[in-house]
Formats: sequence, C-alpha cells, structure tokens
Amino acid sequence: MTALRFAPLLALMLAACSSAPPRPEAPVRAPSVPQTPAHDHASAAPESVGEAERNNARVCRQVMQHDERNYTKGGLYAPGVADAHPDGELDVSLLKEPVPRIEPKSKAGNRSPYKVLGRNYYVRDSAEGYKERGVASWYGTKFHGRSTSSGEIYDMCQFSAAHKTLPIPSFVRVTRLDTGQSVIVRVNDRGPFHDGRIIDLSFAAASKLGINRLGTAKVEVEAVSSLEDLAPVAVAETPESDRRYLQVGSFAGEDNAKALKERLRDRDIDAVFIQKARTEQGPVWRVRIGPLNSLEIERIQQLLQEIGLQGVRVGPE
Repeated sequence: MTALRFAPLLALMLAACSSAPPRPEAPVRAPSVPQTPAHDHASAAPESVGEAERNNARVCRQVMQHDERNYTKGGLYAPGVADAHPDGELDVSLLKEPVPRIEPKSKAGNRSPYKVLGRNYYVRDSAEGYKERGVASWYGTKFHGRSTSSGEIYDMCQFSAAHKTLPIPSFVRVTRLDTGQSVIVRVNDRGPFHDGRIIDLSFAAASKLGINRLGTAKVEVEAVSSLEDLAPVAVAETPESDRRYLQVGSFAGEDNAKALKERLRDRDIDAVFIQKARTEQGPVWRVRIGPLNSLEIERIQQLLQEIGLQGVRVGPE
C-alpha cells in the first residue's frame, strides 16, 4: 500500500500505493455507497445480503479529517500520516464496476507536462493502445473523501485508480498476473510516484484483485473504451528468464550517467538504474532500464526514439 499521495493545488495548476499530485481542497463528506449488485443474489439469504450491505456502508463511512495545512505545494500531503486499510472488508460482489465509455477530458488534471517533486510528467493525448505491465499499489483511508486530481471526491469504495500519464478520465482493465483476476477501473487521479509502480488502485479495486492485504502485486494495465474491448483475455506471467534490460548509455564519468538517468525519468521511464562496471579501460557507468519483457521493451524503445535515443538489449542479469 502506498503511503504517499499528493495534495490538491497542483490539480488547479494542471487545468491518485501511494502518492498523488496536488488536488483542490474539498469538504469532508462520506462518499455514496453503490447499492446495485454486480451479481444475482436471489439464492442468498436476505439476512446475509442485508448484513453485507450494512457492513459495506460502515466501512465506506470511515472518512478521515483532511487538513490542507499538512500539504506542501509541489510536495506531499501529510507525509507524516500513514495511509491505512479501513476497519473491515468489502463484499465486492455488491459493488458495480464502471462501464467503459468515451468521456470528455476533465478540466483539471490533464495539463501536460506537470511537475511533481521536481520531475516532469507528460500526459498522453489518448489512452488508445495503452498496455503496460508493472506493479500496482493502492490507497485507502488517508485520502477517502478528499479531492482527486480531477476534482472529484476520492471514494475508496468505488472502482477507480490513479495513473501518472493517462488522460483523465480513462477506463482500464487491470489484471493480476499471478492469478488472472481482473477489474475495470476509471482513472480520475494522478499517481503513484514511486519508481516501478504503474497504477494506484482504490481500496475496492484492490479488494477485487485480492491485494488489499498484500499492498502491491504485478499487473497488466490495458486501456478500454467500450464494451467491445471487454472480451476475456488470458494473461500469463512472463518467466524471469525471458526478461531483458535495455542499455541506453555507457560513460566514463558518473555525472553523465546520472544526467541521462534524470532525463529518462523526466519522460516517465521509471525502471532506470546505473550499473558500475570495470573494463580494461577503467570503470564505466552504464545506464540501463529493466528488467523488461518483450512488450515493455517495445514500449520503452518507442519512448527512447521520441527523444533521439536507442536502447540495446542486454541481459538477463
């Protein structure tokens, strides 16, 4: 679970794990609880369904008091306050997943580039064709009832998510790689801003995937725009032996390697690291990205071409 999120003022400058960019201050209020069941409960005893609904309502009423004085512009919201799992579990079978549809971009949350903790992030023009594998985290009670980057109120009991570069709003299917479980979420927030994490799920979405107690899990995130995109897909984890690295540069000086690393991070390439090696000519500092599977390598190489760089495949290591 991500403990860092970003507060509201950046959302206004721009027009969620874990962390999210600044958001406009919003009054504390309990979000609505979805009551439309996602499955047929005719066979269940009325008393058990009613008890589950009452429990869901109780869990979703756990809204923290939000003090925007704990937010530093361009930094973190209440960094000394830990995010948390609510007191209780959700019966996600009673929650309805969002239906993918085309929505206009929100007035807030789509400025590109935007800067968080000194790094620039570039919002995609469209979610079409987006697919990525990486680590998913989630955020909970610390932000429940607070404004997201879009200006909407974060409801941990709805199927939503935070993403660094997808346009807001967008709809994506998140599939857990080790189990094949999936959920459709609506992206309405920015984050997470931890290296190696690609999406920050709401508590409800994390519960649907069974990672609300794990904190993180490896997932595949794929954009969907309509019901036609929702055909079941089989996702299998890529064996570690099939994972490779991209080497982008090799330098005799560490400062040059660090400069390239920061340049890549500014383009939202997070899995960048510097590896020191000894050669006959002396020490070198290699800038590498990874580990990556074949789909990730293709995506990263396209990003590198946009900034005039080329990655050479190496590994596994």
